[in-house]
Amino acid sequence: MKTDTTSYCIDFYNRKRMLTSEVTIGSVKLGGENPILPQSMTTTDTMDVEGSIAQCKRMIEAGCELVRLTAPSKKEAEKLGEIKTILNNDGYHKPLVADIHFTPNAAEIAAKLIEKVRINPGNYADKKKFEEIEFTEESYQEELIRIEEKFTPLVKICKEHGTAMRIGTNHGSLSDRILSRFGDTPEGMVESAMEFLRICRKHDYHQLVISMKASNTLVMVQAYRLLVKTMHAEGMNYPLHLGVTEAGDGEDGRIKSAVGIGALLEDGLGDTIRVSLTEDPEFEIPVAKKLIDKGNQTKNNLLVTTNKTITYNPYQYNRRKSNNQHNIGGKNVPIVFADLSKKEKISAANFFGFGYNYSVNLDKWNLQDLAADYVFIGDKQLNFEIPGTLGIVQNFNIWKDKSISKSNHYPYIKLNETVDYTFKNVFFLEIVSLDIPIEYIKNNPLAILVLTTKFDNKTQIYRFIRTLLDENQLDNPVILKYDHDIKDLEQFQLFTASDAGNQFIDGFGDGIWITGPQPQQIINSLSFGILQATRTRISKTEYISCPSCGRTLFDLQETTAKIRSKTSHLKGIKIGIMGCIVNGPGEMADADYGYVGTGPGKIHLYKEKEVVRKNVSEEEAVDALIDLIKEHGDWVEPVL
Repeated sequence: MKTDTTSYCIDFYNRKRMLTSEVTIGSVKLGGENPILPQSMTTTDTMDVEGSIAQCKRMIEAGCELVRLTAPSKKEAEKLGEIKTILNNDGYHKPLVADIHFTPNAAEIAAKLIEKVRINPGNYADKKKFEEIEFTEESYQEELIRIEEKFTPLVKICKEHGTAMRIGTNHGSLSDRILSRFGDTPEGMVESAMEFLRICRKHDYHQLVISMKASNTLVMVQAYRLLVKTMHAEGMNYPLHLGVTEAGDGEDGRIKSAVGIGALLEDGLGDTIRVSLTEDPEFEIPVAKKLIDKGNQTKNNLLVTTNKTITYNPYQYNRRKSNNQHNIGGKNVPIVFADLSKKEKISAANFFGFGYNYSVNLDKWNLQDLAADYVFIGDKQLNFEIPGTLGIVQNFNIWKDKSISKSNHYPYIKLNETVDYTFKNVFFLEIVSLDIPIEYIKNNPLAILVLTTKFDNKTQIYRFIRTLLDENQLDNPVILKYDHDIKDLEQFQLFTASDAGNQFIDGFGDGIWITGPQPQQIINSLSFGILQATRTRISKTEYISCPSCGRTLFDLQETTAKIRSKTSHLKGIKIGIMGCIVNGPGEMADADYGYVGTGPGKIHLYKEKEVVRKNVSEEEAVDALIDLIKEHGDWVEPVL
């Protein structure tokens, strides 16, 4: 069954930017045909005027186009005008944005002083106590009237002062009212924002930017898509601020951000982005710029001419049906490929780069958690015994001449050339063209398809091939191959994760195969990181760690590193590390355990959304977290 989804994407098979209405934020124009802008948020308290100004300057010098500062109460909001004046006098004229939670009066003060305010519809007029509330239609409408009365004063102030506003929904901070009516869903996130948008429209106020942030990349992408579809249905077309909230730090934070933000940029969505890393804010800007560069790629794109529509629902996760071939496809988790085909000579030591360590003394292989499932060796041969869990893939002629009788060895047919050979076991068929060999695939149900292309618009090309497979009822498993000749490590990670994110979020892909000029260990980690970020294969601990801001009550970077050093071996466990109660039990959403700052030097510990230990001293809190994990049976001792 085909799904009509044209209201969220202009062209599913060719990358085209969705043009939104233009919003003025001080000296900056956002949306329309204006460039996609990078932004970030300070980690300072605005009461520290000097420290806030210094950090704003570093961010602006790094290329930040919109500078956000938290204003949790009236006194912090009042300092924003002073910060703006000093920055302007020193020649720094980028717009300032006030980040507001819980305190409408702080938002109203900030709206008179600086260029933009961000409000969270989940806590602007509602409280969050994790209570389930029974509503009649009449009582729910009364709640909407109450919200309008609370929100309208800010709308009028913004309209009078020419102040822009971001209505920023967060998955983890949906109000009890929304959760009771819509559940913890993308639909609830969208409706939370739409309630506020309708009030703005009623007052003819349109200087609006919208966001749908979540730590779960599937929820985040689905929510943005549904938001655009819903806005279009109601005659709205406001600019989008993209971000994966609580992405974390280091490689994981970058991969997770690229997966979510990149998936939306690939579909032409997004007018400004913030990469939420648990690092100093100026370090977020280069990452954001690289993602924007990826979204702007146009030179090496293949034009796909078709009137076909997609064959899946982009607002819900459903994995594409595929046949189970050995350990690929069906209900198996996506497999990971390694590639040693360009090595002059292959030894057992090379296998360490993708998770296999051979012990000479014990004469056995040790497998790590991030152990690849298959390795491609091209025309090479192996002169040593391999682990029984690993598949070896060779070019067809070499396999036929030298490896046909070897277990765990599989042939690879290159360049879309079919061969006259009856396969009795799994083989890999390379697809490099939109003109796929449909009849050959139909006659060879054991074929595992490897999609590869040198064009930059891989998302659209692979999506089109998926459409062809679905239309012809071809259920062969599919491996998605990504090759980037990029020497900059961070850019390599970001571009590859952006390419792959869209497909795996939409349930397409039974495996991933990454090649490029990076060390095999980096590529292997990236492969597993992408699958983890898309929640299609969980292979390590996941950290839902907020970026620091002026509300943070402890050193987030130091604490995250300390928790990671003691828990990184807990495969599949999700740990939320939140700097304050704003980013507390709600923002970490589906974490198994939570570490949340509640006061200077004081930490609350959570099991899921329930506080189980209150006001633990910061010095004891990490050990107390580990004790909590042990109490609930989720602890395993690390292997030394």
